[in-house]
Amino acid sequence: MNHRRLALAVLPLLLAVTGCTSGTADDEPVPRPAAAERPSPFRDCATLSTAPTAPSPGSGTATPTTATPASPGTTAPNGTTARAAGGSALPELTLSCFTGGAPVVLREVAGPAVINVWASWCPPCRKELPAFQRLSERAAGQLQVVGVNSRDSRGGAQSIGEDFGVRFPILVDQGEALQRELKRNAIPLTLFVDADGQVRHIDASGALDDTKLAKLVRQHLGLAVPA
Repeated sequence: MNHRRLALAVLPLLLAVTGCTSGTADDEPVPRPAAAERPSPFRDCATLSTAPTAPSPGSGTATPTTATPASPGTTAPNGTTARAAGGSALPELTLSCFTGGAPVVLREVAGPAVINVWASWCPPCRKELPAFQRLSERAAGQLQVVGVNSRDSRGGAQSIGEDFGVRFPILVDQGEALQRELKRNAIPLTLFVDADGQVRHIDASGALDDTKLAKLVRQHLGLAVPA
């Protein structure tokens, strides 16, 4: 009996010295590899500060024309109020690029440019995004099309880009900083920025189609784009 008591007393000491596990090494869970991130459908933002380069004549893309800027307080054909003829500079904001890389200073986006504020949860935004993609293709070399994804999830924006074939660069504005600067609550919003970086018009009329976009680009940026 005494030997048994002695053995029971010594056993905890031995376990404390050698260490105690609940199983063998084979029982330990094997770490799972991290899921590979889907490649972004959008272009990177590296060239946004470079002015569009006009293609050679006869390429079928947008051509310059003579625009008549709207007078202060006039109403554009789509029912929205146009900016004053002199325009105004883009807000002093720095936004991240969806694809990563260096943040983008919004005022350094080289015009002419069409900047569309959108989100995947906004039905009119989803409706008009394909028209902006077509504009980016038809007006390549004459203007830049840039998206600003506002208060959205990365997965939602990614899925929209994949499903709708959106390829132009996308900036990310989770805090709605651009909307606050513009004093606009609703989206979609579309900014028409001339070659001098001046905002010539802000459209908030709802989903734009190819015809409306071509008309607004001609009216406010002086470019003829096939609709």
